[in-house]
Amino acid sequence: MTAVTTLDTPAAVTSSRGPRGLLWAMLRLHRWALWFWLLLVAVGAGALLWAYGPGADAAWAEYHKAGCGSTTPPDLGCDLIGPAYTRYDTFVGVGAGILGLAPFLTAAWAGGALIGRELESGTAQLAWTQSVSPARWLAAKLAVPAALLTTGMLLLTLLHRLLWSTDGPLRAAMGSRSWYQGTTFEANGTLATSYALLGLAVGVLAALLQRRALPALGLAVVVLALLTTVLGTVRPYLWPLETLTNKHEYPAYIGMVVDEGALTSTGARVADPICVDNTKCLAEHDIVGFYRDYHPSSHFWPLQLVETGIVLAVAALTVLVAFRLLNRRTGAAV
Repeated sequence: MTAVTTLDTPAAVTSSRGPRGLLWAMLRLHRWALWFWLLLVAVGAGALLWAYGPGADAAWAEYHKAGCGSTTPPDLGCDLIGPAYTRYDTFVGVGAGILGLAPFLTAAWAGGALIGRELESGTAQLAWTQSVSPARWLAAKLAVPAALLTTGMLLLTLLHRLLWSTDGPLRAAMGSRSWYQGTTFEANGTLATSYALLGLAVGVLAALLQRRALPALGLAVVVLALLTTVLGTVRPYLWPLETLTNKHEYPAYIGMVVDEGALTSTGARVADPICVDNTKCLAEHDIVGFYRDYHPSSHFWPLQLVETGIVLAVAALTVLVAFRLLNRRTGAAV
């Protein structure tokens, strides 16, 4: 009798399918933030596209219906803003506002949910004991949001520039929105995107310093607000100014006015004594003319690019400090 031995063949292990790894885990963990960002970009894009099309058409129709646009210069009252232009300007403001708000939302999220919460709960430390090094963990936390932020911000910036390039006559007719005004200036170039990246870097560093979500969130927003305020204050001085002078009155406003005042016979600049047309007063103060220092619209890109370079340099320095701090905290080679 022959004994028959039956060997049980182990069932084939079915490998899990689908995306895996640090990138996929991060997207899943922060999927609600991702959906919120996509929704925010969609709202901004929709607002700008509506203003570019139906909104501008309705504003122009309202302007012409009031009997304006057929005479030069416009009739008195043609610069009065009606309901159609108000809606148009509101939608433009929504698109530009999202570009201006995004850096602060990014800083708050990066400090609170992206880094601070994981350090506070111990999730980050657990990841470091597995196959993910601290350096790789932080690099992923920076790279993935940076890519998504850059894509969305550049899309909204391009749409804002498209609108800006076509609604010049409408802006001139209504006397609204100059190229150098804060939100408009940032939304029309590379600054909005660079400030969003700075917000990400500041939020990450704040979280590494605080290691708790709520304090890191507050610190990130405050620091970013201080940086934007300082850079906005020095913005007019990032590129050489141009000067206009006039013997009898101030030169006309033709751009971003930075400084103005009176001129003496020696060429010295002094505060305007407010003599108006009083010849005796002007003679007593030795006033022979008036000046204005300003930036013309041709200075838009020089100012924009210089400030962008400064913002990106600060962001890069902040990231470097974050990696150094992580290295010191974990004792790992970063």
